[in-house]
Amino acid sequence: MQYVIDFFTNYWVVSAGSAWILAQLIKAVIALIHKEKRSLGAIFFANGGMPSSHSAAVCALNVACLLGCGVSTPEYAISLLFAIIVLNDACGVRYETGEQAKIINKIMKELFSGNPEEINTGLKTLVGHTPFQVFMGALLGIGVAIGLYFIMH
Repeated sequence: MQYVIDFFTNYWVVSAGSAWILAQLIKAVIALIHKEKRSLGAIFFANGGMPSSHSAAVCALNVACLLGCGVSTPEYAISLLFAIIVLNDACGVRYETGEQAKIINKIMKELFSGNPEEINTGLKTLVGHTPFQVFMGALLGIGVAIGLYFIMH
């Protein structure tokens, strides 16, 4: 039982998890404002969108390591490298994958326009983020980690 308590009171885990959950909740609110036609569950667990929950989580973890361990520790170095890779992937590779999916979906629709039952549901297009979405997720994560540091310490 103590392991469970330790896990849910671990500053680093709470920072990263809270930042991810908060980013996903913000996405759901934005989707409601824009009257998206997906369920809230689908929106909450979806990738892509504003703000980037991946960026929020890794930046929260990185700042938590900075504040909790210090800049000269292996934990901080590992979390910094991890954050750089995730941030780059979110607005690089995954964003481009979504753009390619849009083009492939358009080609498929044009190819099968005479026979709509042959059209697949299409590739998922919202898998990455714009640099602004990544930046906003990063800011959110940094803010969450700093706020929780003062609450938990």
